[in-house]
Amino acid sequence: MIRPAVLAAIGIAAALGSLPAAAQTKWDVPSAYPANNFHTENLQQFANDVEKASGGKLRLQLHPNASLFKAPEIKRAVQGNQAQAGEILLVNYENEDPLYGLDGIPFLATSYADSYKLYKASRKAVGDKLARQGIMLLYTVPWPPQGIYTKRTLASAADMKGLKWRAYSPATAKIAELVGAQPMTVQAAEVSQALATGVIDSYMSSGATGYDSKTYEHVKNWYDTQAWLPKNAIIVNKRAFDALDKATQAAVLKAAADAETRGWKLSQEKNAWYVDQLKAKGMSIVKPSEQLTADLRKVGNLMLAEWLRRSGEDGRKVIDAYRAM
Repeated sequence: MIRPAVLAAIGIAAALGSLPAAAQTKWDVPSAYPANNFHTENLQQFANDVEKASGGKLRLQLHPNASLFKAPEIKRAVQGNQAQAGEILLVNYENEDPLYGLDGIPFLATSYADSYKLYKASRKAVGDKLARQGIMLLYTVPWPPQGIYTKRTLASAADMKGLKWRAYSPATAKIAELVGAQPMTVQAAEVSQALATGVIDSYMSSGATGYDSKTYEHVKNWYDTQAWLPKNAIIVNKRAFDALDKATQAAVLKAAADAETRGWKLSQEKNAWYVDQLKAKGMSIVKPSEQLTADLRKVGNLMLAEWLRRSGEDGRKVIDAYRAM
């Protein structure tokens, strides 16, 4: 007969044997973009790097293509710890604070080099704003330069009047207002359907969005205005990050730094590839006329002046730092 104490010991040993070697923490990470978009691929590599470097202690579960939260909902979800981390397009949140919309101002920074300078000039200020909301900024990656998708021939901004214009951010809505287009709120995952059903007939975005959404099936002109390079930001709930042990925190930060370097390089490399793909699908890549460019730069100057008024001293310091670089 086996004594009760022995039975208890066997039971404890069996229970211990069934436990994993180390407890694993899982983070949900929503994104608004398709799994094969370069941002999402870079984000997946970041997740893989974190899991490997942490020895499996932290696992990041990606939810691409707005499958968990729609694009405008992701920041609030991370802030409330419904999702521990997420990918957001910063310009979507300009109505919360002007600093979030800085890289959506047309013709302020039109190249990768200038866009990175603007990022360096603004990173601390943007990070501080997020921190006050309980959010950490891990890294950013820019979209390729923005152009105009439209069925129309655009010789000047006057030709944009009456366009059914996709507005995905306050800045793109403001552009519509200034040129007399009709702004329609449509997220990236909904562009193809909106074009197919006539909800929109034009929008301003990168070659990447045009390719991902198969815009070439509905629209044949892309005006390569190179107006701005908006950034996606990978953010994390600060309490979720603080709950990690120091080694895992270090793994996250190292993987984030690598993802930022890789992502900026990848965006630049993919830019030409996306344009080539649009050409191959029958889309005309149009160099904007001098008049259209001049008109759009006027729009940009008006928007910058308004942005500076709204952002106050914080905004002026960022612009001064950017222009001093």
